Amino acid sequence: MSAVNTNQTLVRELIRDVPDWPVDGVVFKDITPLLAAPHGLQAAVDELVSLAPADIDVVVGMEARGFIFAAPVALRLGAGFVPVRKPGKLPGAVDEEAFSLEYGSQVLTIHTDALWPGARVMIVDDVLATGGTVGATASLIKRQGAELVHVAVVMELGFLDGRRALAGMGVDAVSAVVTV
Repeated sequence: MSAVNTNQTLVRELIRDVPDWPVDGVVFKDITPLLAAPHGLQAAVDELVSLAPADIDVVVGMEARGFIFAAPVALRLGAGFVPVRKPGKLPGAVDEEAFSLEYGSQVLTIHTDALWPGARVMIVDDVLATGGTVGATASLIKRQGAELVHVAVVMELGFLDGRRALAGMGVDAVSAVVTV
């Protein structure tokens, strides 16, 4: 286990617990204080960039909070940004993938021409929980012939075992700024 650095400590301190949301018994990890603090947001982006392997062509971010982190990471890496969205949000031809969430199910879409065979792709998202969102996005990326080389998230909810679920889907290069 590596030592926690100053940025990771700051990110952890700026994530607040909201008890009983969205349902009783759940302690929601709210990142809005992190987003509201410019130094916190900068620390999160810096850490995500530091987790990136070399030569990333495209950073993929999922709707909606993934966009907040993935776009600045893409800029810093000199890579393109590709959004993965809910149905009906992208114009033109899309591919879609359905998956289960902690609180239900969802479908994600990507433009069919968003990636190219051999493109080196990094997924960036705010939270890794059960792995459903990242797993669905990984499937969309792989169907386009791109190479998913890394997944980086701001916060991993370790107790939900999302990393193990992703490994079962063939996604094993996963890192988190903080794990709770």
